[in-house]
Amino acid sequence: MPTDHQSEPHAPRHVTGNQIAGRQMRYYDFVMAAFVAILLLSNIIGAAKRSELDLPIIGHWAFGAGVMFFPLSYIIGDVLTEVYGYARARRVIWAGFAALVFMAFMSWVVVSLPPAADWPDQAAYEAVFGNSWRIVMASITAFWVGEFANSFVLARMKLLTKGRFLWMRTIGSTVIGQGLDSLIFYPLAFYGLAGWPVDKLWQVVVSQFVFKTAWEALLTPVTYFVVNHLKRAEAIDVYDEGTEFSPFGQRNA
Repeated sequence: MPTDHQSEPHAPRHVTGNQIAGRQMRYYDFVMAAFVAILLLSNIIGAAKRSELDLPIIGHWAFGAGVMFFPLSYIIGDVLTEVYGYARARRVIWAGFAALVFMAFMSWVVVSLPPAADWPDQAAYEAVFGNSWRIVMASITAFWVGEFANSFVLARMKLLTKGRFLWMRTIGSTVIGQGLDSLIFYPLAFYGLAGWPVDKLWQVVVSQFVFKTAWEALLTPVTYFVVNHLKRAEAIDVYDEGTEFSPFGQRNA
């Protein structure tokens, strides 16, 4: 039985973004680190690979390989907005944006450095890490638009529903955010390129959207568990009353 009453979780209390501005949170930094790590890894490892499965009745179905893990960043984004509010989620989105920009710059520098004369893997290295600036810009743009749309919709729906129906808010925000992400990224990145015929391109867009939304729905029990645990641990339930919803705003951070 714990003797330190400070370590015991307390019932979450209704607060606004202003009331927690500048306050240190127990788990906020860990959630931010998880968000940025998943974002970078899913972009490095799976973004440019087009995979195919032979499905019954449907036949060959194309999808982007990164779809297996990238949706986790949206789920964490939902957790951030639901627990810590839009302003705190906004800081994490900008942190992820900066990390993506640095990743692109670092990849360009490392790939561009002349290889040693006896090093045989430059071509493979370029194939894996040498994304064109078109792909990089498409990825960054889609992430920025999709994540901010996701966070905004979830925060506004929380106010409209008075904090009820978390499943509706997470799935509804994902439909908007992931829809915009898929619709922006793949056409901007791959339209007109070899290996990406138009019919396959739009098949990937649709499959990305369906798969990401399905992931969100299937992981709803996990989202509920994490959200409830964090709210109890932080003893807060943030409602974005009076929050400035501009992506460039500074209040309530």
